[in-house]
Amino acid sequence: MKSDRIKFPPGFWAGLQQLGISPHEVARKARLPLTIITETAVVTATQYFRIWQAYSDLVGDTAIGIIKLATVYETAQYPPTVLTTYHARDYRDALNRMARYKQLCPPESLRITEEGERCTIELEWMRSEQPGPPVLIGTTMAFLLELGRRGTGQPLTARSVEFCQSMGDVKALEAYFGCPIRIDATDNRLTLHRRDLDRPFISYNKELLEILTPVLDRSLDEQRSRSIPEMVKWILKRNLTGGRLDIRAVASELGMSDRTLQRRLTDEGTTFKQLLSQARHEQAREYLADPKLDIKEVAFLIGYEDQNSFYRAFRLWEGDTPSNWRSEYFGANPPS
Repeated sequence: MKSDRIKFPPGFWAGLQQLGISPHEVARKARLPLTIITETAVVTATQYFRIWQAYSDLVGDTAIGIIKLATVYETAQYPPTVLTTYHARDYRDALNRMARYKQLCPPESLRITEEGERCTIELEWMRSEQPGPPVLIGTTMAFLLELGRRGTGQPLTARSVEFCQSMGDVKALEAYFGCPIRIDATDNRLTLHRRDLDRPFISYNKELLEILTPVLDRSLDEQRSRSIPEMVKWILKRNLTGGRLDIRAVASELGMSDRTLQRRLTDEGTTFKQLLSQARHEQAREYLADPKLDIKEVAFLIGYEDQNSFYRAFRLWEGDTPSNWRSEYFGANPPS
């Protein structure tokens, strides 16, 4: 199960600057804090889609935005998940690695099928009711072909490309992919020549792969083993201040119905209400340990509109008032 947290690669902003597009303008248009540009940010699927849509709006034509972004990146800017694909043994190995490690970077996933002379790659979404903006879909497809071109050093072309949504200047995309483009298809699909998959990568780096692969595989195993209650608590902590604390909103972020989430939590021996209380309790302790925050602020940050409700809840958790708890904490751990 993938949770709705997406690490936004800092290299994306460097790519925008190379295209002459202001990262600040994109962040503002996406209604996100400017700190997202300087920090390795974790965003929700909705925020992620807003960033891509903002880029698309600023660049003008979707197709031009796709081609520019797919080709502008220096390989040195690739995150580790993509670096392992670029240094793979051949194009098939690269695509399989891309599909595998995409699981570390939702919200999209790739399904690869080889049959006859074709290799088909379908783009699927973690949350089917919210497909990504056209520019993200197109860039993902273009990058898969770009990867083959850079890795093999050959001007590879696709057999066909299908998109569910309008993509702007289709002629420009056909020139880039070197094949017919179909719009209003039922799926987003890139079809490659299967023979190209055996082409070796001139960028193959066995030593680098031996370092990166075990690290990424370990991250993948950890992500898969994370329990549903842990993920629910993580989402709650991230949204305490925003007030989106109902089970339906959290279930939506996890890509399931509220009824399914309730059942999964019951199976794990807990409830949504218990997890919300735990999330608030843990965050309260963390915030109270920060001398810069006053108690009224702490109450607000963990989702209480008035201080009295926070005091009552804290007494139930700790058997003491927040101010007494804080005094004892700083007595044992004086601020440096």
